[in-house]
Amino acid sequence: MSPGRPVMPGADKVRRTLTVDAGEPPSSAPTHETASPDRGVDVAAYGATSATSGLVPLTIHRREPRPDDVEIDIEFCGLCHSDVHATRGEWGERPWPLVPGHEIVGRVRRVGDDVQGFAVGDRVGVGCMVDSCRECENCLDGVEQYCERGNVGTYGVADPRNGGELSQGGYSQRIVVTEKFVLRIPDALDAAAAAPLLCAGITTYSPLRYFGVEPGERVGVVGLGGLGHMAVKLAKAMGAEVTVFTRTESKADAARELGADAVVVTSRPEQLEAARRTLDLVIDTVAAPHDVNDYLRTLRLDGALFQLSLPLGAMAPVDPGLLIRRRLTYAGSLIGGIAETQEMLDFCAEHGVVSDIEIVAADGLNEAYDRMVAGDVKYRFVLDTATLAAGTSSARAGEGQA
Repeated sequence: MSPGRPVMPGADKVRRTLTVDAGEPPSSAPTHETASPDRGVDVAAYGATSATSGLVPLTIHRREPRPDDVEIDIEFCGLCHSDVHATRGEWGERPWPLVPGHEIVGRVRRVGDDVQGFAVGDRVGVGCMVDSCRECENCLDGVEQYCERGNVGTYGVADPRNGGELSQGGYSQRIVVTEKFVLRIPDALDAAAAAPLLCAGITTYSPLRYFGVEPGERVGVVGLGGLGHMAVKLAKAMGAEVTVFTRTESKADAARELGADAVVVTSRPEQLEAARRTLDLVIDTVAAPHDVNDYLRTLRLDGALFQLSLPLGAMAPVDPGLLIRRRLTYAGSLIGGIAETQEMLDFCAEHGVVSDIEIVAADGLNEAYDRMVAGDVKYRFVLDTATLAAGTSSARAGEGQA
């Protein structure tokens, strides 16, 4: 790090222990499948054809693996709330069709001639990125999520190393990804329950790791959804005492079942007051507009609040007096880099941490999206991709009869 650049407690440990092989810069940038002219393959998928189409059966093309590519037969793909925002046009217009999904777990089908780290049959994962520039300071430092030129997201992003083709995600039978952005899924992890670790898991692990959470420290988690429940599990596995903040009394038992040591019902002012100056770190996962000052008041000297969500709507301004009087930090955090994500997966395997999931079939994706919006899931949906081909075959049969 450059002298004078602020470093959170524990950040130096991250830099020392996470390594990444940046490699040389580039010289230039299942069932129901059919061969295409470039020797790639067409596979079944589900995606959106417009912001109002919902998720429908599609057929998409996957390229022939290049020397540094890994071709993966997808088994499971987690459903993330960002998938809903993207396919419903809530984050702006997107190129269509769009196949979402960035919590991918599957088996290696083929590897390119230059691939060293993976072999046919390995269980692997792909998270929120499939490439980055690999040359900027951040990429070389192992934090590709902050690539200064912009990383290549797993779906909906033009891929400069592959002719500008639009990346398409994991609601599909197969994917081809450069080796540098493929992760090893430890055998100790259940494949389906591991899928959400590639987004929800790393999104919550990264700030816990960056802050350097140690046994006995006190961590607060705001919200008990897909991100929040992972934050509770991971913080407990790190040895922290965990307090969950929730608006409703009904979630108190669920929080304790996940391992929370205490629950603060935020609709009861006396409970918020009792929590003042009791915590070292707060992980805020709430996507609805809310007043973060309530949670800054729960922090002790040198505490930090990490914002992980992108609330849709105006937020109350942060009171600088709260920051100044106890030297607090109000910070944001994305996902993690590839090395940190692999570290997270290995940590979860060691400590028996996975996501609580409900498996859905392809024809239930739209219902699952509606339930996600309503908060009716404990705590993540995961698509069984073995159900994709039936939907695409039915769609084609219907087209033939039209």
